[in-house]
Amino acid sequence: VITVPPLSDVQAALLDRLLNGDIVAQGLKSAATASTTAPSKDELVRAALDHARAVHAGRLSEADFQRDWGLRPPAYDPTPAFADAVRLDRIAAWFASLPPPYAGYDGLRKGLQNYRSIASAGGWAPLASGPDFTIGATGPRVIALRKRLAAEDKDVATSGDRFDSPLVEAVRRAQRRYGLNPSGIVSTQTLAALNVSAGDRVRQIMANMERWRWLPQDLPRDRIQVNIAAAVLTVFDGDTPVQSMRAVTGRPGDETPMLSSTIHSIVINPPWNVPTSIATKELWPKERANPGYFKRNGIKVIDGTRLQQQAGDQSALGRFKFDFANDYSVYLHDTPSRA
Repeated sequence: VITVPPLSDVQAALLDRLLNGDIVAQGLKSAATASTTAPSKDELVRAALDHARAVHAGRLSEADFQRDWGLRPPAYDPTPAFADAVRLDRIAAWFASLPPPYAGYDGLRKGLQNYRSIASAGGWAPLASGPDFTIGATGPRVIALRKRLAAEDKDVATSGDRFDSPLVEAVRRAQRRYGLNPSGIVSTQTLAALNVSAGDRVRQIMANMERWRWLPQDLPRDRIQVNIAAAVLTVFDGDTPVQSMRAVTGRPGDETPMLSSTIHSIVINPPWNVPTSIATKELWPKERANPGYFKRNGIKVIDGTRLQQQAGDQSALGRFKFDFANDYSVYLHDTPSRA
């Protein structure tokens, strides 16, 4: 059993200050809890260990994870490292080492501070609904759009009622922030994203910081990473994003699972062994409604029921398939659709 050495008075004061600041900065609470009495040194030690578990590995227990969330934080005991930090008088350095060591998490932490400031200042007014609009539009909706975008983007000019080229670029920046197609057109989808309140954005950031804590602490520096919610695949070289592309991910009722694995093979011109659920719900009804659908799309029937689409320009898997071990029968693949 590892015992934490007694805290000195100076260490106790430092620990109390770090806890009060970090619990808010790391998105664990919306605001620090005011206390009329100073905590005891034993209470500070317990609070520090609880804080370390929450920041380093998240707050969910193993039983709380859904089945399709295959990334689970490993068991983590902060006591040995904390005991060393107390003994070596390196408590501040220990605190700094707790959060996930990734730029994505740090970006959320900085974003949390920014959106909290925006929310504290009153946030932004929702934009009125209306037809899609883009460059060339004029009028009050453009003025309101400028003010809304400027709340998040300091490079947006707030004066002028004309939708000009700089405003198109500002809309595109906002669309990229929200994981939308950067069309520069203020569509219904873009309007809905802009009308999410600053307070809701704060809560979303806090939730996503928690999800980062569930990831492995040692993600490979060279990796392929898929942001399922944004439907974007990114290639990392030395933990630096070097290429991104749109991806097709799951939908409600057919969600893409969260997992981490290693690509072990690449199949060129792969056939598609159609999953039973897709064959039953989607393809067989198409064949019955339009006889010859299978033949036109290179699909053959195996053993009377199983379907396989042959390799070719129409193949749903495109030209390449990337296989990796997982419990969900999922893989990465190309597509014949180049939208």
